[in-house]
Amino acid sequence: MPRSSGITWPGRDRYTSRIAPDAPDAFARWIADLEARHLAELTFPEVSRALRALSSAYVERRTKLADGAALSGAGKRAAFALFYAPLHFLLVQHIAQHLPGAIGPIASLVDLGCGTGASGAAWASQIGGRVAVVGIDRHPWAVAEATVTYRAFGARAVVQRGDVATAKLPKGPAALLAAFTLNELPDGSRDALLQRLVDRAQRGDRVLIVEPLAGFVAPWWNRWREAVEHAGGRADQWRVRVELPAIVAKLDRAAGLNHRELTARSLWLGS
Repeated sequence: MPRSSGITWPGRDRYTSRIAPDAPDAFARWIADLEARHLAELTFPEVSRALRALSSAYVERRTKLADGAALSGAGKRAAFALFYAPLHFLLVQHIAQHLPGAIGPIASLVDLGCGTGASGAAWASQIGGRVAVVGIDRHPWAVAEATVTYRAFGARAVVQRGDVATAKLPKGPAALLAAFTLNELPDGSRDALLQRLVDRAQRGDRVLIVEPLAGFVAPWWNRWREAVEHAGGRADQWRVRVELPAIVAKLDRAAGLNHRELTARSLWLGS
């Protein structure tokens, strides 16, 4: 499969573009609902403090993420929903728009480790026709939040608690998404899922894996990249200039962060 300029291995140009979240009304309504719900019982300073703690956990205490540390407490859950979920939506939407074959009609989309459902909703919103979404996450709050997210974008969805490494997947053809999920799995579970996803792709499914660009987050990445490329897939790195929604930009400033440029890397297996 030919590689696009999105790949930034040595000697290749870096793919950079600008996106603005002002096109779909559903996105604006979703952001407004997030702000209304998650700031109903928490003040903005409380959420911004929780965001700083959450950001620190992602960088400095990653070993605790598998135990649910990212969603421990109302403040962190609000920060995750109000800040990281919109960023994930914008990134995955952009990636899906620029991968060949990613947005053609397909019967179902499985959002593995769905979190708030933002990534799955982003891809589903770009797929032609009406796609049925299956969201899977082990955290009960995430299951409830994802249900609200999918509904906000008009997706027919079923969300369930489960282990993404062993969950039963619908019959293909399906789009299988693991966005910002695999880095939190134990090594054994992640290794088993790799072969499972490659096998599904060889039977006609689309597989999209998205992870942060920082190397320390996913030391297993190169091995996965080699397996995906060997199976005919591709690896890309993304740097995307964005206009953040107002509440996200406000939290970004308050927490001392800088997300005017969003980054990620992806693995793609598709027709």
